[in-house]
Amino acid sequence: MIGKPFKVSEVNKYIKRILLSDMILSNIQVEGEISNFKCHYSGHVYFSLKDDQGKINCVLFKNYREYMPSNLSDGDKVIATGYISVYEKDGSYQLYVKEIKKSGIGVLYRAFEELKEKLEKEGLFDKTHKKELPPFPKKVGVVTSSSGAAIKDIITVIKRRCPIVDIVLYPVLVQGENAPPSICEGLRYLDNMEDIDVIILGRGGGSIEELFAFNDETIARTIYDMKKPVISAVGHETDFTIADFVADLRAPTPSAAAEIVTPDIKEILVSLDEKYSSIVKSFMFKISDMNMRLDYLYNSLNFYNPISKVRDLIQEQDSLLKRLELLMNMKISTCRDRLENLNLAIHHLNPVSSMERGYGIVTNSMGRVINSIDDVSINEDLKVYIKDGMLEVKVVSINKEGLYKDEN
Repeated sequence: MIGKPFKVSEVNKYIKRILLSDMILSNIQVEGEISNFKCHYSGHVYFSLKDDQGKINCVLFKNYREYMPSNLSDGDKVIATGYISVYEKDGSYQLYVKEIKKSGIGVLYRAFEELKEKLEKEGLFDKTHKKELPPFPKKVGVVTSSSGAAIKDIITVIKRRCPIVDIVLYPVLVQGENAPPSICEGLRYLDNMEDIDVIILGRGGGSIEELFAFNDETIARTIYDMKKPVISAVGHETDFTIADFVADLRAPTPSAAAEIVTPDIKEILVSLDEKYSSIVKSFMFKISDMNMRLDYLYNSLNFYNPISKVRDLIQEQDSLLKRLELLMNMKISTCRDRLENLNLAIHHLNPVSSMERGYGIVTNSMGRVINSIDDVSINEDLKVYIKDGMLEVKVVSINKEGLYKDEN
């Protein structure tokens, strides 16, 4: 049975309470492309985040401007962190943003995706082509920069885990337009060495531009054609390149590649490392869980916090100011049009305007305006006022048949 109907404002408050009490929506990250980006004179920022299937309205209040990049504009891909709530005035939900970070560079990413799709269709990423890593390699080839942190990390890890393994470095360029041919040359050289068991291709982390040399098609085809297994270890754990997909194995970092390729002689250290890692992960998970609960409690209190109401009123004030500005402009435009119409009417009613077109004003000797032929008589003296003077005339005849009647 349906109970007493709710007021609209009560429905909006109820929905707002539900959204703020949701653990996911109360602390959420949303990735998308910025559109309709506007910085209001009040200091607040209004914009939308969109992808190819949807859009969500966003607001970032001025006290969070320091957590926003200064050069944001329409078309930028970003990750916005905040909470979902309802603007009670019009019942629309939106993302209240607390922090914004750029998420990538569109042009390079599109080039990466296009090449990835092309090579994937050709079968360069097929698992059936992947070669197995040797369980106990004697010699490991490394293709990377001789001065970067990657080779230092690889040497350190391999010597710590298995000191008897030899390392052969082929120094190459890892950035810029000359890097791809240099890397291909190093891969082929080590692949032709008979005593090399496995090859690591790597470099340290960097921006998408710095890592883009490893998205080269020539490098991908070179790795695909190699006889020796190749481990790709480019950038950090979150960085992916074309070399990662075509290699026999992808490692999240150069150090991880060194750990993967070499066994640890002391099994007890492996066990201790696993237990330590498990403890750290559990501890971090516990901290993360407690942080989420704290955020959930904090956002739940926002509904009863007067600051939340003040923020809604601030947004309502912004909307009213926009509406007032629109109405003022409409009123000014209406008054301007009316003034122009009155000016035009005055111009047409002005007798001087008629004189400009060849008309005149006729008066008798008393100054009375003559507007009918019945008001004059033969031999009467009249005055005719025209645009540039006055004529004194005498009536010699009166024709009542009309001004435009043909005398013939």
